[in-house]
Amino acid sequence: AEEVASWPQVKLRPMFGFLGAYRGSMIFAALPRTRTMDPPNSVAFKLPMANKRLRAKAQSDNRIHFADMARASWLTFAMSSDADVNPVLEWLGRAY
Repeated sequence: AEEVASWPQVKLRPMFGFLGAYRGSMIFAALPRTRTMDPPNSVAFKLPMANKRLRAKAQSDNRIHFADMARASWLTFAMSSDADVNPVLEWLGRAY
């Protein structure tokens, strides 16, 4: 959360047990705070689904899950080790 909060124009706001990450007035990610997502140890982020190249890249990454909210462009990235920190930050950067 600290890394994302340091990005320009980003504000973190409490949201139902998560921290909503906003760039200006637009939310682009939800980070766990007191609740977890499905799958556990996940970070949620929003991508423009009209971008077919980006969607294909997300679909090819087995750590990314398209949940029921996929119609709203929300995906989750399941983190299983410290090695996942940089890749999840890259995806959050794309969402940013």
